[in-house]
Amino acid sequence: MSERDAFDRILASMHRATLDDVHWSTASRLIEDELRASSTSLVFGAGNSDRGVQIFMARSFSRGEPRPEVDREYFDVYYPRDERVPRLRRLPDGQPAPIATLYTDRELKTSAAYNEFLVPHQAGNSLIVRLAGPAGTRIVWVVNDPTDHGGWSSAQIELVQRLVPHIRQYVSVRQLLAGAGALDTSLAGMLESTGPGIIQVDWRGKIVAASDGARMFLRNGDALFDSGGFLFARFPRDNAILQGLLTRALPPFGRQGTGGSMVLGRPSDRNSVELHVHPVGQQEASLCAWPVAALVLVVDPGKDRIVINPDLLAARFGLTGAETRVAVMLAEGKSVHDIAESTVREISTIRTHVQRVFRKTRTNRQADLVRLVLSISGDSGLRL
Repeated sequence: MSERDAFDRILASMHRATLDDVHWSTASRLIEDELRASSTSLVFGAGNSDRGVQIFMARSFSRGEPRPEVDREYFDVYYPRDERVPRLRRLPDGQPAPIATLYTDRELKTSAAYNEFLVPHQAGNSLIVRLAGPAGTRIVWVVNDPTDHGGWSSAQIELVQRLVPHIRQYVSVRQLLAGAGALDTSLAGMLESTGPGIIQVDWRGKIVAASDGARMFLRNGDALFDSGGFLFARFPRDNAILQGLLTRALPPFGRQGTGGSMVLGRPSDRNSVELHVHPVGQQEASLCAWPVAALVLVVDPGKDRIVINPDLLAARFGLTGAETRVAVMLAEGKSVHDIAESTVREISTIRTHVQRVFRKTRTNRQADLVRLVLSISGDSGLRL
């Protein structure tokens, strides 16, 4: 298999994982195979040590198999005293760094996090990347020790660098879909989302369908509009970037599309608009069988965002503490798998909580729960 074919396979698996999280195990396995790495880890969170840190997602995989026990051990035991953490936050965005360089020479001999956790888990010679995520969040991607027990070659480091923007895109789009309550739903179901505007385009870039939020953006026309069924940005410079994103997401048959993001300006003093283009997959031989080739997600960061009030939710429906946490995460669009990983609980336990939440709220699917919770939180007047 050629280098380009291998890279395209990785991107295709990441695109599938963005829309259906079950495919991330395949994506991680392909990345490990191509990089000849022992394992990978991906962490997404916000905050810092001074104000507290919230971890939204932490997942480690080896040979395509999840390792939640590794994540649990690190965050429960070693994270609070890991010397590299404050230095990690100061790494240049998107630049891979050998993990050992985040420790002093003395700490490499004395650090419990390094010697008791990283080295035994074949991560003492790993490459680590810090990425700026959406809305001030952070993404940390770790590619653990090479399986040949040597150092990292220039070709391997170059491949890590090529994958970095796609890792950022995967997490960013995944979180946007979570906020819209559209995780792991069908393409048709995404149009019912209550968060960012979602536009579906075909292989030519022509609009197939749009959510209510997206249609509002198009009607306003101050940042994005459609003409003849095709998308255009208001300003010529923005439009050149937008058309480039669409071209790369919708390449000729036989090539894998790539996602990308941009910021759209507005003629007024209103906040800029974020736009993310995400390929759905490669076109099939029969174009008629592949009506949706890419998603365009449009987000207005300045728009009021409803904050879910867990206390109000618990009081309204008589939820326990665990049920309330699960209800809030469901309302934020997270899947059962996501909740299990972020809370370090068994999937069966989360499923039990979900069924109890559905019973107490008299709902039977996630989309209904999202609408119910957002309507209650909206009535409470809590907004950011």
